[in-house]
Amino acid sequence: MAACIELLKKSFPKIEGELQDYVSSILESGGDEFESSEEIYDAIGGILHEVAADKSEDDIKGLCDQFYGLMHKDAKKPTDRKILDAPVNLGSIVGQFDNGDTEHKSIWVVSRDDSLKVDSKKLEKAKAKLEQKKEKRSEVKAPAAAPVLQTASASQVISKKDNKLESKGTNRSMDIRIENFDVSFGEKVLLQNADLTLAYGRRYGFVGRNGLGKTTLLRMISSKHLQIPSHITILHVEQEVVGDDTIALDSVLECDFVRSNLLKREKEINSLISSGTADPALSAELSEIYIQLESIEADKAPARASIILNGLGFTKQMQAMTTKEFSGGWRMRLALARALFSKPDLLLLDEPTNMLDIKAIIWLENYLQQWPTTLLVVSHDRNFLDTVPTDILYLHSQRIDTYKGNYEQFDKTKTEKHKAQRREYEAQLAHRQHVQEFIDRFRYNANRAASVQSKIKMLEKLPELKPVEKEVEVTLKFPEVEPINATMIQLNEVGFRYNESRTIFNCVNLSANLDSRICIVGENGAGKTTLLKIITGINEPTSGLMTTHRALRLAYFAQHHVDSLAMNVNSVELLQNEFPGKTVEEYRRQLGSFGVSGDLALQVIASLSGGQKSRVAFAKMCMSQPNFLVLDEPTNHLDIETIEALGHAINNYKGGVILVSHDERLIRMVCKELWICGNGTVQSIDGGFDEYRKLVEKELEAANA
Repeated sequence: MAACIELLKKSFPKIEGELQDYVSSILESGGDEFESSEEIYDAIGGILHEVAADKSEDDIKGLCDQFYGLMHKDAKKPTDRKILDAPVNLGSIVGQFDNGDTEHKSIWVVSRDDSLKVDSKKLEKAKAKLEQKKEKRSEVKAPAAAPVLQTASASQVISKKDNKLESKGTNRSMDIRIENFDVSFGEKVLLQNADLTLAYGRRYGFVGRNGLGKTTLLRMISSKHLQIPSHITILHVEQEVVGDDTIALDSVLECDFVRSNLLKREKEINSLISSGTADPALSAELSEIYIQLESIEADKAPARASIILNGLGFTKQMQAMTTKEFSGGWRMRLALARALFSKPDLLLLDEPTNMLDIKAIIWLENYLQQWPTTLLVVSHDRNFLDTVPTDILYLHSQRIDTYKGNYEQFDKTKTEKHKAQRREYEAQLAHRQHVQEFIDRFRYNANRAASVQSKIKMLEKLPELKPVEKEVEVTLKFPEVEPINATMIQLNEVGFRYNESRTIFNCVNLSANLDSRICIVGENGAGKTTLLKIITGINEPTSGLMTTHRALRLAYFAQHHVDSLAMNVNSVELLQNEFPGKTVEEYRRQLGSFGVSGDLALQVIASLSGGQKSRVAFAKMCMSQPNFLVLDEPTNHLDIETIEALGHAINNYKGGVILVSHDERLIRMVCKELWICGNGTVQSIDGGFDEYRKLVEKELEAANA
């Protein structure tokens, strides 16, 4: 065996192709898997037989010459090597190698003739070794696949004390404390060594720039990837209710599992009693059920559920509809109603105002101010954050800071904190420079050596302060337009209906020019988006007349405009495809006007956050240099800073703007004229948003009376 392995080592440089892989694997293992040299030669012959199946005549001759190289150095060239059949049927090559050594005497057969095949077991063994060798090489050579950033993960350092208390059931505090935890999304670290404390009964507003991990953290908490005491109930409003034959009101009532189970058992016992087959002990159980139903005020539950549904916009008729009859937006409202009705110990809400009109938002603000348990809400609605939270959680730099008070107080405190940190940093920097100048000046002065050493030690002991981080300011800039002093859009007695039984509005008389800043408000379903589609020409009015100025260049930002973007290209390519013929610099300049610059403009759109996609949509909308903007709910994906930037951009824009929005702060920033859509008409209101809010609050008071 040893002599055979040595022969293979010497012959290896002459061997090529498939044969080389297999011989290499034999040399690496030292031939341990074989019992004799003959078995090694037979196995190699099996490989030759296999690879010769698709070879030409010349290739087969070459393979036989390779085998000759595998024999003993004193071996004679085969005396009987010939092509047995015609070239059309390559036939067999038979070479007899004889060196006088019986151990190394073997007949090598290469053939397509089944009768001349080698031992099948040896062939399978040889093939398996070759495949194993190929896999090993591919593992070494193949580059590592890029990680797919599709899942989030969380880790947490848990104290042994808390673990023991939890396992024994002795830690019944309703406060939540999550210490020293990390959250990642693929390879991107969102939170590192972070701490989060939620005191029972407090309402927390969770804020921070888009893409930093707010929604991911809510999912980690609700899915128990981060340790929460097991006795605390958590409800995360994230997915819409599944549509089925359940009545909307019953769908909400079902969330009270205690009440539902008691009523179910009551019905079962009454059925048994009425049939005469009941056990006398069931009467006592029934009495106990009635006592429990009374203690939880089960009879008042339908009224309480109805009040919640009504506040979120469900009329009496809608409350009697089945869940499958509602659109996705209304099913999300239904999911919110179920959460508010069930009152979990910890309620998690992610952008709850996105699905609501202003009337429902005002109702929700008032309702949540009396929320009895712990609330954690992600929101970019500045007015909502000023009204609902008792505390603000600020996510930045992979950590979470807690501030007492609402968003306005947080903003002031954070600003003052940053100013103080900046002053401290600048003062220390000036002090360091002054001391360093002294050291440099007298470093080689023998009389001042002691003083210099003292100064050096003092500098070493000074705490190293870092400069205050500056958040990148979001800027949006709409295109410059030529002023036109004329009416751009005129609606005269305009009406619209989808069919004879569904009229949206009648007799609308409105006009707009390049100075207009018109905001349209109203309940969902009142026709706000329909009115915008008529103004943009997507829908034709069923009555009346709409006229536009010949110089009007109108751009429309649809409510679901972001979802219609091509996701498999980057932002520059998107503009190139939509508006060909311009230079790359022009496309990048356009994107830069909306804060999409640098590497961000070269990222695939699917990888951008919701707010970044909205900015790309703005850039696309403005490529045609419009002088009139029609915007339908443009704030849905934007963070607070970008909404603020949008307000400033609208105010600086020289063209006209018609805006549908439920964001109170944005409306107050830009609105010059308020249109109310409802009751089959659209009318302008004096007094602006303040007057409209008073009307809504009066309606809510009347509904609750």
